[in-house]
Amino acid sequence: MKKRPVPIQLTFYAVFALTAILSAAGCRQPQAEPVSKSGFYFNTVIQVTIYENVDERLLDDCFSLAKDYEALFSNTIEDSDISKINAAGGRPVTVRDETVDLITKGIYYGDISGGKFDITIGVLSDLWDISTKALLEDTDASMIPSQEDIAAALSTLDYHNIRIDGNEVTLSDPDARIDLGGIAKGYIADKMKDFLNENGVTSGFINLGGNVLVLGPKTQRKGTSDESYTIGIQRPFAPDHASIASVKVTDETVVSSGVYERCFEAGGKRYHHILDTATGYPYDNGLLGVTIVTKKSVDGDALSTTCFALGLEEGMALIEDTEDAEAIFITDDYKLHTSSGIGTKIPFTVL
Repeated sequence: MKKRPVPIQLTFYAVFALTAILSAAGCRQPQAEPVSKSGFYFNTVIQVTIYENVDERLLDDCFSLAKDYEALFSNTIEDSDISKINAAGGRPVTVRDETVDLITKGIYYGDISGGKFDITIGVLSDLWDISTKALLEDTDASMIPSQEDIAAALSTLDYHNIRIDGNEVTLSDPDARIDLGGIAKGYIADKMKDFLNENGVTSGFINLGGNVLVLGPKTQRKGTSDESYTIGIQRPFAPDHASIASVKVTDETVVSSGVYERCFEAGGKRYHHILDTATGYPYDNGLLGVTIVTKKSVDGDALSTTCFALGLEEGMALIEDTEDAEAIFITDDYKLHTSSGIGTKIPFTVL
């Protein structure tokens, strides 16, 4: 199969889960120009920009953090903590504190989602391999896994098989595989923000493939008092990645999950990367995307997937019961459904 001949920045759909409309024109007091750096980690393009206490060495340190965390959490890097757990054959593996923290967070979201968010989805994710198929120019029904293979993959999926004892993690099913792809970028974005804050940076933004986290308030534009960042929410399948709406946030994170991020078509049907832990197939629940606005990017990451999996009614109920979290659901008729704080606590514009 041929891969689509598209520019490299368009091959990583997660980058466009959110289109950040960010400006640093003007400031409260004269200061250095903002600095920005981009790179390729976690199979996507990431960017960090700082507007004050401008020091390019801080950006270098942020990207060193990205490299270190990828080396811990990736299930495709052979000597990562996660790969060691997956290859241990049911034996305990000693891992770093950060790995324990992230796995614990994944288990928490497994609990509150009733298992719809499950970090032992690795075998099923590898079976579908949506990220690779999404880049192919020619796709057909042969790329859809067999029902037998899906059933075998589902038999390995149960986050209750993860045991944590101090820094020892055991995956009791030797055939299971942990995949932290649904939560790791948010965790890393939070760590980058903590690092920048500790080094005196309180204005800037972090974009890890669509996980947008802003360090606010933004430096003011000349002649205005607006210190918020305007973040665009992508219109699903828009060829130019145009926004369907936008929110204004300060010191918060905006994270989306949607069927348009990574998908392929076969037999007249679209298959996307958000997989149903009950059926083993991509969800077909009338949703195109879910955007979460919250304080911590790790929670935004997990909640966007969890709420998509739960569907509009149950997902909205979860958000209304979750402190400091708001959501925008896009249904397949392109209607927007918002939680109570969108348009009230959080300025919201339909474009």
